[in-house]
Amino acid sequence: MAKDPRQGEVGLADMGLAGKRRPVVVLLDDSLPVERALIIQVPITTQNRGSVLEISLGHLPFLDAASVANVEAIGALPRARFERRLGELSADDLARIKTAVRLACSL
Repeated sequence: MAKDPRQGEVGLADMGLAGKRRPVVVLLDDSLPVERALIIQVPITTQNRGSVLEISLGHLPFLDAASVANVEAIGALPRARFERRLGELSADDLARIKTAVRLACSL
């Protein structure tokens, strides 16, 4: 993946759990003037349990199945764990994820 993944990009990342690789949405604002050792991300999964913190993304052209962004599992990963860029979310999908993050954190 690019040296610094950009907000809204979907990349394949090593989650560090027994070598599990998963698509993730980059949330860290790439315009921040900080060194980006850790990248804030939301994992993408195919399991939808119907939570308001799971944002349906439909069937993205660069993923095999209909997917959801699981805001409950937001986290940070070292930049080195981002293996490659898969695609980019629409502005609407990214805005819905940001809304769910605000909801989850009472922001």
